[in-house]
Amino acid sequence: MHAKKSLGQHFLMHARIAERIALVSGVTSDDVVFEIGPGTGMLTRELLKRARKVIALEADQELFDKLKGEFESEIRQNRLELLQGDIRAFDISTLSKGYTLVANIPYYLTGEIFRMFLESENQPATLTLLVQKEVAERIARSKKESLLSLSVKVYGDPHHEFTVPRGAFVPAPAVDSAVLTVRNISRKKFSSREEEERFFVMLRAGFAHKRKFLGTNLKEAGFQASTLRAQVRAEDVSVEEWLSELRAGV
Repeated sequence: MHAKKSLGQHFLMHARIAERIALVSGVTSDDVVFEIGPGTGMLTRELLKRARKVIALEADQELFDKLKGEFESEIRQNRLELLQGDIRAFDISTLSKGYTLVANIPYYLTGEIFRMFLESENQPATLTLLVQKEVAERIARSKKESLLSLSVKVYGDPHHEFTVPRGAFVPAPAVDSAVLTVRNISRKKFSSREEEERFFVMLRAGFAHKRKFLGTNLKEAGFQASTLRAQVRAEDVSVEEWLSELRAGV
């Protein structure tokens, strides 16, 4: 199958890695799994061995048609629901509550997919994504935060599971990948949707100018930063500290 560069396709070709992804996702026979971009179906096969049902969304019409033939039996048994379309146009509210997200996603959509699902009214119970190694490390690490890492940690607990070498894909990407899980996903850190929205406004303001101190960035955006946090940079402030700042009336 010829990969389409426009869709950011890198097909996972190692069954053992697909099996390991399915294992670390923690999927059980009670779970409905949503998979983005099943591609050649390598990961789909492993998910079908464990899940109650898999719903797979494929943007590529040619791949969709091939998958439809290859998984004809599973589709007929309603163990696999195969959909064709772009994830950015997908209605997350149509998924059953408590679903699990597992996917090898196009790198260029990484941030957008995290936002879509974590900020959705219908959040997944857990999330397991194959992303660029550097992105997984940036999100899961405990020091030097980023806008993305904090946007993930405020909803759940990220963990860098294992590295996947670039040679496991066809065509091989320019960098290694990694499997990142996010568990215990909820909105429990927020007291209201208004507070959730204000948190992200403050977060974006704090990271507006990386070289400036947090207090300066927040002041320029109309927030009044506390003196405690004023002389640090946004990347050195934890989720809990951001939330404390928010509630202190900044």
